[in-house]
Amino acid sequence: MRNWLNNALVTAGIAVSLLLEGCSAVRHVPEGRYLLDKVNISVEGDKDIPSADLYNYLRQTPNHKVLGFWKLQLGTYNLSGNDSTKWYNRWVRRMGQPPVIYEQALTDASARQLHLAMINRGYLNAHVEVDTTIRTEKRRIDVRYNIFTGEPHVIRSVTYDIPDSAVASVIMADSTKFTVKTGDKFDRDNLDSERTLITRRLRNRGYYAFNKDYITYYADTAANSCSVDLTMAVRPPRRPNGADTAADSAAIHTLYRIGKVYFITDSDGDRSNLDTVSYKGVDIVYGRDRYLKPGALEEKCFLIPGQLYSPHNVDRTYESIARLGILKSINIELVPEATLDNGDRLLDAYIRLSRNKKQSITLDIEGTNSEGDLGFGVGATYQHRNLAKGSQLFTGRLRMNYESLSGSFNGLINDRYTEYAGEVGITFPRFEFPFAPLSMRQRFNVSSEFALSFNYQERPEYTRIISGAAWRYKWVNRTNTRRHEFDLIDINYVYLPARTNGFLDAIAPDNPLLRYSYEDHFIMSMGYRYYHTNKRIASAVGRARGIQPIVYTIRASAETAGNLLYLGSKAFGKRSESGVYEVFNTQFSQYIKGEVDYAITRNFDHRHSLAFHIGGGIGYPYGNSRVLPFEKRFYAGGANGVRGWGVRTLGPGRYNSHNSVSYFINQCGDIRLDMSLEYRAKLFWVLEGGAFIDAGNIWTIHNYENQPGGMFHFNTFWKEIAWAYGLGLRMDFNYFLLRLDLGVKAYNPAQGQERWPLFHFDWHRDTAVHFSVGYPF
Repeated sequence: MRNWLNNALVTAGIAVSLLLEGCSAVRHVPEGRYLLDKVNISVEGDKDIPSADLYNYLRQTPNHKVLGFWKLQLGTYNLSGNDSTKWYNRWVRRMGQPPVIYEQALTDASARQLHLAMINRGYLNAHVEVDTTIRTEKRRIDVRYNIFTGEPHVIRSVTYDIPDSAVASVIMADSTKFTVKTGDKFDRDNLDSERTLITRRLRNRGYYAFNKDYITYYADTAANSCSVDLTMAVRPPRRPNGADTAADSAAIHTLYRIGKVYFITDSDGDRSNLDTVSYKGVDIVYGRDRYLKPGALEEKCFLIPGQLYSPHNVDRTYESIARLGILKSINIELVPEATLDNGDRLLDAYIRLSRNKKQSITLDIEGTNSEGDLGFGVGATYQHRNLAKGSQLFTGRLRMNYESLSGSFNGLINDRYTEYAGEVGITFPRFEFPFAPLSMRQRFNVSSEFALSFNYQERPEYTRIISGAAWRYKWVNRTNTRRHEFDLIDINYVYLPARTNGFLDAIAPDNPLLRYSYEDHFIMSMGYRYYHTNKRIASAVGRARGIQPIVYTIRASAETAGNLLYLGSKAFGKRSESGVYEVFNTQFSQYIKGEVDYAITRNFDHRHSLAFHIGGGIGYPYGNSRVLPFEKRFYAGGANGVRGWGVRTLGPGRYNSHNSVSYFINQCGDIRLDMSLEYRAKLFWVLEGGAFIDAGNIWTIHNYENQPGGMFHFNTFWKEIAWAYGLGLRMDFNYFLLRLDLGVKAYNPAQGQERWPLFHFDWHRDTAVHFSVGYPF
């Protein structure tokens, strides 16, 4: 209760924080000191250097501004009093940000950092001047850094000094991929990138002990000249005592090969009762529990005795072993051992494993109250992570929901809502396919999943059974930046054994889309999904270089259904009275569908960012189908779409849902296009603000009678793109984010509705509020 009261008090105080920030911004600034109010960077000379990229080098910046002018966090901090012993003052100060008090030492350090940054970019003659403007009566100070770049130094020639001929052959074999070339600026970041690239190349060719410190550059610059003659030198290996002699200049770098490979299966357990098993060149050290078969471990190992060391093979081993769900942690340690007669050295590999829990059971219970009708749900999930000592993951789920109903049940078949659901699945940590050899299983470093599901539903109007089966493959890279899923087969069968007389004619007398959802149907599909992001890599590079990363995400999917069934039916079957082929006396669907989504976020600093998203999809029914299955069609609006509309209330095309009593089922389509631009700004505490513009719609492939105006036409579709704008408030708790968005219609393409609500605003008609978890893209 106290925390809620605290939040309410602070929220109310924000309403006056603008005034406090304006008239009392210096209330917590000591006498004789100044509030750092503004900081600017001006670049004179080379215009190719944007000043916005240089702010990360500053050691002192002003208080954060929301929307570029409002120091909300400083205003919140100023709501506190001077007595730090009071809980309210301490709590409010934690919510806000203290005033940034000007420090001359930090300003000098910032100027030095800017100067070094310019030198690193090749501007060796650059210098930095600092101007300060003091407003004594307001106790504020502004700082301006003036950077004069001068002429950049340019690389005139590049030569290479590599005494070790074997190393030289590896380096020069891919010289076309060098990042340092004549005519480039003398940029030290590029030089360092070149060192990293060459080091990675050498280590992948067996030079385990090689690091980029062996690579040095010598720059020769003539007086009064901006030309640089660059020499890249690769030094010989260091002596163990660190003392180099003239004879060492002829020394060569050592190649490393994999020696013995050990699996320590219980690195955290008791070492007193160990047993070693040799299997296909790999030694497996077991503790008391031999919880993994030797073959399951050997198959995941890409460190082969006698082969040259390669970090790529180490990463592949990590990725493969990580698919064994029975394992909690993995650590690979490489230890140099004996030297061979040819000078190569051996590396023994110790792969240390720590075991996870084998089995787990989770239970969940929920209660419902729908207008006085009580109900409950009970669910249980059982998992076994090592079903056959090969880290096979078995999952079983059961779920039961029940809700009692009141009222008259004349003409109905049930007096309740009841649902029973079950699912069983097993995931193999390798590629499973009939007669697949070991070499193929290792080459396709994937997990295989088999699943069966069953759902039995009783409703007053009908009884429905939904069953499914799936065989799919999944694989990810070690950094989880790329994910793939391939559904070799995915079967869904919907069967209605009972329903009230005239049920379909009552709910959908002339609506094929709605009728389809409550008729028997069969879908057998094949699909592929791809996900790629640079989030982890960009964040790591940004932290290392002190810059704000640009993060992007790509999602793509493709799916097709019914083709094999159609070919088989056409060869051996016959059409039904309605002119279609059937399986189990049920028409099967035939279609193709694809989607692509791209999102990019430009972080200006750690508090401001701009995100853009564009996505589209198309589904086309053919052969045995005239319409896409309802669950496969696209919809528009909602928290992750055009946010001026509620979910499934936009489109298709110019279709006006107000003229239909079954608008929900009609507002779906075969083509999707949506775009969004969103500005995000950290406010204070966990609160974040957003301002967005959304655009998009859906369309149909064919001209369906129950969706007039919904068909896609190339010459007019751009006129049917809906536009919306709005504001959002988010609460970022690191592990999850709660989002509240208010969307407002700007342009409505629907026939018979206000075309430009932007200029004829009606709050009830033209707004939508969305509460959801996570960013929309």
